Amino acid sequence: MRQEDFFAILVIIAINLSYTYSGPNNLHLSDGTSTAELISGDVFFEIVEPEVLEYTYRLKPAKDFGIPFNKSIEFKHILLVPAQPRHACTDLTNIDDIEGNVAFIERGDCSFKKKTIIAEKAGARAVIITDTNKENEEYYVEMIDDDLTTDVNIPAGFLIGRNGIMIMNQLRRLNMKYAVINLPVNLTFTPVHKINQPPWLDW
Repeated sequence: MRQEDFFAILVIIAINLSYTYSGPNNLHLSDGTSTAELISGDVFFEIVEPEVLEYTYRLKPAKDFGIPFNKSIEFKHILLVPAQPRHACTDLTNIDDIEGNVAFIERGDCSFKKKTIIAEKAGARAVIITDTNKENEEYYVEMIDDDLTTDVNIPAGFLIGRNGIMIMNQLRRLNMKYAVINLPVNLTFTPVHKINQPPWLDW
């Protein structure tokens, strides 16, 4: 093999290795994007218990309803409690667990806003909604306002289904009624490669 051909092959290999596949949920990009640019508009929370779920998770905040996840919202070691019934389209039956905590609700049967109104009525301080349909587990959903006139006074965000399914399944497996979370967490100055993403997401 000629020397120039050998070096050409090395260059091609180096170029290929310099790119990292970026699926729809992959935060580990190699294009020089800063963390601040990457997470602009998104909200993050971390699970601190149970150990098997101790990762950082990304939320898309609701549009046009609820209050924002701003500086006045800071929940430390608050409980993330699956709603009962799970779609939260009727009054919740586990109010004692939901009150003062974050309601974890499954998508379906009614609007995002209605779910949030019902959770707020039960005393939730925030809402996280996820899609547990395997067909939709890869996608974020825009949570928009609807024609309900009731005001919403708590923040709400959408969690991608792959994360939601894993969290729900692990809580059931461990026979736990809740996870313990910090919401939100500030990742503005955290290098992208150091964000503690769940290992089951695309890298």
